[in-house]
Amino acid sequence: MKKFVAVFFVMLFSFPLLCEEKKEDEKKPKTPYDETVYNWSRTFAEVLQKTGEKHYKVADAEKCMINAIDAFLSCLDPHSGFLDPKTYKNMLESTSGQFFGIGIVIDNTRRAKDKFLTIIDTIPGGPSDKAGVMPYDKIIEIEDKSIEGMTTDEATRMLKGERDTVVQIKVVREGKPDLLTFDITRDVVKEQSSLSFYIKNQNIYYIALNTFSSNSAQQIEALLKKAKKKKYKALILDLRNNSGGLLNSAIDIAGLFLEKNSPVVVTKDKNHQVTERYNTNRQPVANGQLPIFILINNYTASAAEILAGALKIHSGNIAKLAEQEPQNKMMVFLVGEKSFGKGSVQEVIPVSNNCAVKITTSLYYLPDDTTIQGSGIEPDFVIEKKFPPTEQMSWFTKFYGRESALEGSIKSDDKKKPDDEKKKKKKKDKKEPWVERAKKMLAKDNQLREAITLINIFDKAKTQCPGNVTTRLSAIEYIKKVHVTNDELTMIEMKV
Repeated sequence: MKKFVAVFFVMLFSFPLLCEEKKEDEKKPKTPYDETVYNWSRTFAEVLQKTGEKHYKVADAEKCMINAIDAFLSCLDPHSGFLDPKTYKNMLESTSGQFFGIGIVIDNTRRAKDKFLTIIDTIPGGPSDKAGVMPYDKIIEIEDKSIEGMTTDEATRMLKGERDTVVQIKVVREGKPDLLTFDITRDVVKEQSSLSFYIKNQNIYYIALNTFSSNSAQQIEALLKKAKKKKYKALILDLRNNSGGLLNSAIDIAGLFLEKNSPVVVTKDKNHQVTERYNTNRQPVANGQLPIFILINNYTASAAEILAGALKIHSGNIAKLAEQEPQNKMMVFLVGEKSFGKGSVQEVIPVSNNCAVKITTSLYYLPDDTTIQGSGIEPDFVIEKKFPPTEQMSWFTKFYGRESALEGSIKSDDKKKPDDEKKKKKKKDKKEPWVERAKKMLAKDNQLREAITLINIFDKAKTQCPGNVTTRLSAIEYIKKVHVTNDELTMIEMKV
């Protein structure tokens, strides 16, 4: 340990001494960062030296060094960090081909001190879905190890593994007094990332994307081509709980709606210089005359925010951006809750000892030169998600909030027979296909229903008072006058 510290100390401070020998005109002025790092590196080296000399027993110096470097990078921002050899190797394997996991979408907002990891959604037909895991289950243990104190990356690493191996998780579920244990067999996480329906009685097409994978654009394109065969009211694009994925996939999807070579996003470095530009590179497929209502929430992040934001901006300002009359009269409206606000770019840079650093190097900027970083995207129509009542609330309503709960109240003779109740329960306990469960969840989804209502108002206005919905902004103003959403109500007291 002493020898290591000595070498480390010499290497650390030999460079500044050599620099002093250079000519004055070759020197570069030190930045505040350089000064700080220089001063505190000496302290760090001293700590290492004293530790080697005085500590009773240094059990795992390598682990301590890895944690120290990671702590420095993690202190810079939530998305920077240090990848140890095992983590870096797993990352390369997961990005170079198929990876084996349990098929869940997790809450990336959690911190290591949190006692659970929330499952935002399950991948249709994936290992967790088949095992019975449900959205909003909270993982508290993986392989008998508590989640508390574990980073999200560490938890994700434990959930992944070799194909056909089993990982055990314990979850807390709303309304269930006991922990639920699931033994889940790892498998390929399929690229099927969309779910689409035709809402026949409303004449509306719906498609949900839970991530941006390599075939997401093809899935949406296939739906748009089928939809072109009939005249429908609108398309609902559901990006709720979509934490991002492949940026190129989001660019390809934007190309299905925007004119070729339309700007989607740029990246800018710390000097505010553009480092990359991303434009659409194909001809659009969508019917530009039909509106698009995009559902977003606080778990809509990164590439999903870029797509939603770019389409919204082009819908309102495309003529100004292109400096000509747009051929595409597309109107896009965002419905739901404010998005997550993840608009930073991370670069993974290999370093020695088979490790890598993940560093935030730039920010994403939308076509109107605004960034979503830290601010997110505000919906045009704020609709908060309503969840089913808790078990306690249901119990309270049953015994205290009904006429039938009153002692001596008159009971109706039209009661369900016990046999009918048993049959209903037995049917309920049977595992349904994921698509059928998705239909039932969407049928009770208040944000989706509100979006359909907004579409019908807009559609009616186009035929009865088209002058009120000629532009995106005028359409929003008109719809808000007709339909009350979660926007604040202006109330003036009337004294009588």
